Amino acid sequence: MRPKPALLCLPLSAFVLAACGSTTTTAPFKGEKHEVAQTIANLQTHATAAEQKKICADDIAAAIVTRLGGSKHCEAAIKSQLAEVDNLETSVKSVDVAATGKTATAQVKSINEGKTATSTVSLAKESGKWKITGIS
Repeated sequence: MRPKPALLCLPLSAFVLAACGSTTTTAPFKGEKHEVAQTIANLQTHATAAEQKKICADDIAAAIVTRLGGSKHCEAAIKSQLAEVDNLETSVKSVDVAATGKTATAQVKSINEGKTATSTVSLAKESGKWKITGIS
């Protein structure tokens, strides 16, 4: 029996939910760190505009999309999660790029209904672009 796509997406969708609402500034970051922060800002923009197709194609790593059953299932899972979104605020607090330049992590702070949470977003470089691989 194949797991439901939405269940596979829960860790990532938690971030997608947190990404909605406000814009993320990338100004404090330079070079590769800026590119990582920009990926998170792009996710936030795409989530706010309910552009699940762009989220699955441009923001999420191919391995996650595959695990969700492909583009259409990814889009359905993200659309379902976006339907539950209220106006949340997020900000990228820090970015660390591995010495190899192939992976990175970002600390992202989100505020929802007065409650603050900090998450670690993992990213990997795919075909020259940073893509989100997970959240913890």
